[in-house]
Parts: sequence; C-alpha cells; structure tokens
Amino acid sequence: MAKLKIAGTWVGVLEVELQNWTVSMLRQEVAKRSNMGTHSINLICAGKVLKDGDGSEKLCQLGIKNNSKILVTRVFLEEGNSLKEELMADEERNRRLARVKAAVTALSKRHADGSLPIEDFNLELEDQSGQKLHFSETDQQAIMMGLMLHANGKGLIRRQMFKDALEVLTMGEEAFSLCNPKSIELVDNIPILQIDMVWCYFMLRDIAWLSVAGVRLEKAREGLEHAHGKDSSRFRLLQAGRSSELALYLRLELLEGVVAYHSGQFDKCRRFLTSAQARFFQLQVSDEALSTVMSMGFKEQDAKKALRMSNQDVESAINFLVEEKDKKGKKREDDIRRRNEIREQQRYGVTPLRKAVDLQRLKELISVGFDKELAAEALRRNENDTQKALDDLTNPETNTAIQRDIESKKRKRQRQKDEATIEQLVSMGFERSRVVEAVQAGGSMDQAMQQLLTQSSSNPTDPANSTISPGLIPTNNEGMGEDHMSNDSDVGGPSTSKIEQRDAEMEDEIADEIAKGDALTDYDIEVTKEGEAINEYLALLDSVGSSEKASSQ
Repeated sequence: MAKLKIAGTWVGVLEVELQNWTVSMLRQEVAKRSNMGTHSINLICAGKVLKDGDGSEKLCQLGIKNNSKILVTRVFLEEGNSLKEELMADEERNRRLARVKAAVTALSKRHADGSLPIEDFNLELEDQSGQKLHFSETDQQAIMMGLMLHANGKGLIRRQMFKDALEVLTMGEEAFSLCNPKSIELVDNIPILQIDMVWCYFMLRDIAWLSVAGVRLEKAREGLEHAHGKDSSRFRLLQAGRSSELALYLRLELLEGVVAYHSGQFDKCRRFLTSAQARFFQLQVSDEALSTVMSMGFKEQDAKKALRMSNQDVESAINFLVEEKDKKGKKREDDIRRRNEIREQQRYGVTPLRKAVDLQRLKELISVGFDKELAAEALRRNENDTQKALDDLTNPETNTAIQRDIESKKRKRQRQKDEATIEQLVSMGFERSRVVEAVQAGGSMDQAMQQLLTQSSSNPTDPANSTISPGLIPTNNEGMGEDHMSNDSDVGGPSTSKIEQRDAEMEDEIADEIAKGDALTDYDIEVTKEGEAINEYLALLDSVGSSEKASSQ
C-alpha cells in the first residue's frame, strides 16, 4: 500500500493501491472524507489537474508514487448545480425504488394468497423442469417477492445501473430471509443473488465492500453446492449432462480471486483466477461450431448460448435448442389456457374472502349435471366448499334464489355496458337522446353507431348533427366488442380498485421482466467482461510477484 499526502480542502494521509486505484476512485474517497460531492472538487498533482478519463488509467500510470502530494481544491461555481443535480437524482432514484418495492409487494400478495388476479396472467412458482411448486402462503409470498426483485435487479445490471441494482437486490435478499429456511434450502436463487450483489460491488470498484463480499461469496459457494450437489453432479443430471452452470461458476471464481487479491492472499487468488480462466477458454465458441448450428436455422445469440451450455458439442447444442423451442411452445399454450381460465373466473366474481372460483371443483359439479353458471355462483357463495354448494343447488328455495341473483347481475352488467356505450358515443358528438334511443334498440356498439350515422346522413340540416366530427369516429372497435367484459367487480365483495391503488406501469414492467426469463436465464452469462477482469488481475499478480522478487534480491 502506498501513502498519498492530501492537502487543501481536506488534509490527511490516504493509503491506496497505485496499481489498482483510478483517479475516479481517489476522487470518491476524498469526497467522502471531506463531505463534498465528487463533482465539487479538483485534484492537482505536480501542477497537473487529474482527470477521470475513461477509468482505465491507474494512479501509477499517471506518475503518482508513494508519498506523492495531492492538492484538493473546491469548485465553487459548480458546487450548487452539482449538489442540486445529485439531490434530484437521489430523490428520483429513491422514488423509483419505493415504486418497485410497492409493486412487488402488491403483486406477490395478490398472486400468493389465491385471490382472483386482476390481470390476465397469474404468477406461479416452478422448478427447472417446469413442475409447479407449492409452499405455505407466507413462504409463497416471500419467495415471489424475492424472485421479482432479483429479476428487476438483473435488468438494472444489464443496463449498467449497478448502484440501483444493488439496492433492489438487497431488498430481494430481505424478502428471501422471510422464508422458512427449509423451504428454500435446495434452490439456487439465493446463492445466485449473492453472486450478483458482489458483481455489483466489483463493477462499482468499491473496495469498502471487500469484507462483506467475502462473506457473501462463501455463502454463495456453500448454497450452490447444497443445491447443485458436489461438482454440480445433481444439476448436470437435471440438465441431461450439459454444462449449463459453467459461466456462473466462472463469475464466482473470478470474484473469489478478486477478494483474495485485495486481502493479500495472492496464492489463493491465483488458484481461483487460473480455474476461472480455464472455464473462460472452455466457454469460447468456435466459428465452425457456430456456423454449423446456425445453418440449422437458429439465431446467432441462441446458437452461442446452446454451444456454451453444451460444452461446444454441436449435436447436444442442436438438441438443446429443439427442446427449448418445444418448451416455449408448450409454455405459450399453457399461458393462453391459464389466461382464458382467469377471464372465466373474472366473469364469476370473487368469494366473500376475495378468492377466485375453483374451476376444478366447478367441473366436478358440471359433470353431475348442474348448469355451469349456477354451479359457479354456488361455489362463489360458499368459498369453494363443494358440499355446501351441492346443498344449495339441491335445495329448491336456495337454487331459485341463486337464479334470481344471477339474472339480476346480468341486468346490472348490461346496464353498465349500455351506460359506457352511451358515454362513448356522446363524447364523439352525437346527441344524447338519440344515442340513448339507438342503444336501447339493442345491438352492439357498431350497430348503434351505424344507426346514428344513418340518421345523420338522412337529415344533414338537423342542428343536432352539426357537432359530429368525423375525425373522432374510431376506425376499429378495440375494447368495445360483444365480448368486452363488464367491470362487475362488486360481485362477492367490494371493487378491487377500492381496496388498493395499483401502480400498473411498474407492475407491468416487473411482470414483463419475469416473462422474458426462463429456467436457464441465470446461467446465460456473456463472459467478455469476466475474461478482461481475469487478465487484469493475473497481470496484477505478476507485477506483485516481480516486486517481491526484486525486493528479495
């Protein structure tokens, strides 16, 4: 460690690693100690103002040596603007993080307790083979929160927003900590999250996290071995012998090597880096293999992924891609089926405890001859208790009362639909009295509009028609067709909109991030940056070895 003598706005001595530290890192450290923004100070050495540059130049390359003097000056003209910008950026960041947490909490609560989804999708937990997993409601919600926050954090990592990603991943770690340890002891999501957090430390070049990083990596390795088996034997068995985990372990060993280096454990560091480098070479895709797989009609990105996960075996890579295509096709079919089921459940309304009607129990009642709508309403009233529903259906008085309620709700839905149609047509410029007459005559939105337009063309001098603007007439009837589902959300309880205010934009963003992933997303890592870091730290090790050799001589 070299010592730098700091004078000016802040006075003191800093211990730094000249071969590893950049001007940006030095500026951040001085700014932290002087309680100023990084943009509010200048660093001057030997009469030259030190610039951050592209972040690749180390202090030693700029001629800074042990006991060099650094003058720190304050940039008064920029301080106000810089501080304001930093505060605004922090405020916006905190606002977004709060929105992410609230959206994840709301989504996990709705989809973990069996409530009727208000979206046209449902969140479910699956293992890597696609089998549904079942936990207690508390564990289910905590795991869902952890997985959604992890997915959001990985999205931020892909966008190089490492500081924000670290905040979100920390929230994900807190969510997972709420689970019963027994429920998640054989899953690798938490060890992978630990690795992602340390990767953020590394990309931020924040030495302050060194001790924490070491603890996280120990937990990650222990967790992966527990989930994957010794030498990944259990994981490879599930993956049909493929080496899908190579890139993940490469990143783990690289980070372990970095922590060992900065802890002064150079032999340990070299072992980790050498192993990581061997994995890196193993993951390099040859042009010949890539060309062969792409000639089968697969995209370059998919072909590279398949070859990396199949240890460069072309036949295995092609089989992998075919299997993945079949899985995606089946998932699309399952998603469509589930979406249709949710829409059907939404038509039936919710139980007094705001649960969806159980479609499997509904099928059982239909199979013994009961009307579908009648059986659904009986289950809804009785919290999906089949026996109680049967009692109501076989009781003539109760059965008649249920039928009356169904007809009453149908009339209410039709009235709401008509009112919505009337307001839409009036907003287009049609006279209200004529709109009401056209809608009451029956038919769809299109038919009512056609009738109004026909009346307008047959009597163009009528003042009531002079306000019609052709530009306001829609060219399609999206959202206004016969199958448009009315929002009869008072069935079985108060409206969902009255219960909670949704941040639909953030919830949709999180749901989209989950939908983009699959069982192998965590292992599909582009290792270019890892390769560069391995070479960088091996070079640092060599320079340390040369220095020690020179000192001993």
